[in-house]
Amino acid sequence: CYSDWKRCYLTITDVRESDSAEYKFRFRTNKPGEKYTGSPGVTLSVTDSGLQVQVRRLNSTWLELTCHSSCVLSDRAEYYWYKNEEIIKTGSSLLVSSGSTDRYSCYLRGSWDQRSPAVYGPQRPSVSVSPSAEMLEGGSVTLTCSADANPAASYTWYKEERTSDPHLLSEEPQLVFSSIQSSDSGRYSCTAENQLGRKTSDFISIDVKYGPQRPSVSVSPSAEMLEGDSVTLTCSTDANPAASYTWYKEEGTSDPHLLSEE
Repeated sequence: CYSDWKRCYLTITDVRESDSAEYKFRFRTNKPGEKYTGSPGVTLSVTDSGLQVQVRRLNSTWLELTCHSSCVLSDRAEYYWYKNEEIIKTGSSLLVSSGSTDRYSCYLRGSWDQRSPAVYGPQRPSVSVSPSAEMLEGGSVTLTCSADANPAASYTWYKEERTSDPHLLSEEPQLVFSSIQSSDSGRYSCTAENQLGRKTSDFISIDVKYGPQRPSVSVSPSAEMLEGDSVTLTCSTDANPAASYTWYKEEGTSDPHLLSEE
């Protein structure tokens, strides 16, 4: 410290949270063993400025960002705004357009290089599937949507419909099929959204495998058949992957006779 007549001063420059402590003053005389410590001392509490960016939607086009500190500040506090890593403006608030993927943060002059966490709209979401192996009817399948965003994004799942707009399925990050069915095959996408913007993922295709249903047999022509005519029997069933077929003729005194594998 430095002294001024009968007073002594201690100056701490570039104060940090680590400087929080109880400080006591001690002096010694020029005689051995003569010393004095003031007790109790003075408690210094240094807190983080707690800078945060608050987002308020003004309309469909514009958003207002406000820099907020947990500390009590004077009316002359100076704020600086960063767009990505470049200072673009001063002041406690900033107008930005909705849908921007730029990162915005604020800095308070005198806050020892502390900046707020950046706020930004969602990047394009990614979709993962578990399990990633072959999907069998009746199994459990989970689709997960994730996107980098701050504030955290909310999610919406859609299934593509051929004859109408996409069908809303869920408003959770995960879309879970506890017992997936063949009717669940199709193309799915998810949307990530926060106050700053909205992005939609690419489609992901789900192809559910299932065994053959009971085959049906048709005859052509279906009218009366005369000896020497051409007749076609057709066997069909629903299966994924496509089924292979085998034809048999029942024999009265023996096992069915294999006729064809078409």
